[in-house]
Amino acid sequence: MAFLLVLIYLSFISLGLPDSLLGSAWPVMRVDLGADMSLAGVISMVVAGGTVISSYLSTRLIRRFGTGRVTTVSVLMTGLALLGFSFAPAYWVLLLLAVPLGLGAGAVDSALNNFVALHYKAKHMNWLHCFWGIGATAGPMIMAAWLAKDSQWRGGYLTIAIIQCALSMILILTLPAWNKAKKQDDGEEPQIKALSLKEAVSIPLAKQTLLSLFCYCSIELTIGLWGASFATGEFEVSADRAAAWVSAFYLGITLGRAVAGFISIKLNNLQMTRLGEAITLLGVILLFLPVGEVRVPIAFVLAGLGCAPIYPAILHQTPKTFGEENSQAMMGIQMAFAYVGSTFMPPLFGFLAGIVGIGILPVFLAAALGLMILCTEWVKHGYEKRDT
Repeated sequence: MAFLLVLIYLSFISLGLPDSLLGSAWPVMRVDLGADMSLAGVISMVVAGGTVISSYLSTRLIRRFGTGRVTTVSVLMTGLALLGFSFAPAYWVLLLLAVPLGLGAGAVDSALNNFVALHYKAKHMNWLHCFWGIGATAGPMIMAAWLAKDSQWRGGYLTIAIIQCALSMILILTLPAWNKAKKQDDGEEPQIKALSLKEAVSIPLAKQTLLSLFCYCSIELTIGLWGASFATGEFEVSADRAAAWVSAFYLGITLGRAVAGFISIKLNNLQMTRLGEAITLLGVILLFLPVGEVRVPIAFVLAGLGCAPIYPAILHQTPKTFGEENSQAMMGIQMAFAYVGSTFMPPLFGFLAGIVGIGILPVFLAAALGLMILCTEWVKHGYEKRDT
């Protein structure tokens, strides 16, 4: 199982690589393609829409093809989509390529999260998403390096596409490892139970958990997509510097999850969620303070550190909250709801920013964070009451 864990970590690096590229490159891309600022949200919406669909269908895909095949095909699909991004001549081409990019991300996300939640301890879930953070941090750093060379955003996308395709080749060559690991697993595999959306939301604490993930992805994706535009619009910093600040946000997530893996040995999932929300709140509050542009990268790092344990903790809690037999179905539906937040909230913010101004970002983040805290506290008290 150790070698398989390495493969899963590699898969999550590839999953994180494209997540923050669009937000980092958009200030330059929109000029090159002649697109409005708010149209980045539409691309993000299409990507997340594809992710919602594949996440919801992940239970059926995994039952038929297995986790290994689903993961391999998904990584390859995202690599080819990013390759298309690097050669896109117009905005509408990006919209078409956003479909396979989203479909590729959704199924692998759901499959690997549930696999780790069932077979590994909480520390491995944190470290799994730490490796996602490595990819998400490396993505805008690579893009920033290309942007510094005469705003060559296409080179940034091409570089990430090559990395993605290389990782997919590694996964293809190591597909037998999944079957070997399954045979070596002495534990009895729980029967994967398919749930309709109606059945899923009727499970106690499901609605609150789904809304929590909706809010979390709203916060993370809005910072990732609009953080650079906020920095350039409010403080007139250069595009490459703004991209580096967004990279600092994902660096905070990455380092936070590395540390959270050790902290989770002492704290349970519900306590880790509360700790992360408190740190995120500090970062959001800092964005309101009149202390100049220096507050932005510091706030982004704090928000990243705070976001770090929240998502892994909620996901790792899934088999405990909903039962192992419902775990894969609930994980897929949770991923779908999380990406519904990714689908609608960043473009909603883009719409609001077009009317009010990009400076509304701190208010938007505070509202989403407040609702998430309310829902996670509801889940915490409900779960503890049920187990007493």
